[in-house]
Amino acid sequence: MRSLKLYCAALLAALSATTAMADEVQVAVAANFTKPAERIAAEFNKDTGHKAAISLGATGKFYAQIRNGAPFEVLLAADDETPQKMGKEGLTVPGSEFTYAIGKLVLWSAKPGVVDGQGEVLKKGAFQRFALANPKLAPYGLAGEEVMKKLGVFDAIQPKLVLGENISQTWQFVATGNAELGFVALSQVAKDGKVAEGSAWIVPQNLYSPIRQDAVLLARGKGKAAAEQFLKYLKSDKAVAIIRSYGYELP
Repeated sequence: MRSLKLYCAALLAALSATTAMADEVQVAVAANFTKPAERIAAEFNKDTGHKAAISLGATGKFYAQIRNGAPFEVLLAADDETPQKMGKEGLTVPGSEFTYAIGKLVLWSAKPGVVDGQGEVLKKGAFQRFALANPKLAPYGLAGEEVMKKLGVFDAIQPKLVLGENISQTWQFVATGNAELGFVALSQVAKDGKVAEGSAWIVPQNLYSPIRQDAVLLARGKGKAAAEQFLKYLKSDKAVAIIRSYGYELP
């Protein structure tokens, strides 16, 4: 009996130590990466015992919030320029930045038959409202603007634009029919790398600058095990498989 009590006490002590070592990391995640981030966070929690608390939004807004003291420890941006700029401002840990995904832009409608396979619908202009993420805040919005300018349709479409604060809100505009179509991230409408519903044109990548999405350890995360392990986990085979399943490419 005494040995059983000693065993139970040792087991409880071990569990307490494990719980004490477990930590929570605050992760700011670009809205386009919502679905894979949530899946990766769940696997990270299960595999490491640490918890990844995910906050979703526009990269431009996260930049402003972090500059003003927001308690984020890791940033998964929708571009590579913002982490680089933050590094120059001393907001990140030097040498921690890497590209975790390369995004793809898609012209999408929630209704079948609206968007053709070559994007000719943009030139025809037979729609009343067109959704675009705010190019000043969201890299996918900037990419969409770049595509329209290259195709020579921006001036005609501009009066019809409905700007989303981030790519998630932009997707909602199209999904709910508040806009007939719009530019969103492939990851938002894809399953196993293919568009799952509605109609879409996966925009050729020569029409916009590469959307290299970089992750970086923020200054607040320096020396924190959960933050450092989350970035390491993002490079794991399990995380990479999840990222690819949503249509992203990797370097």
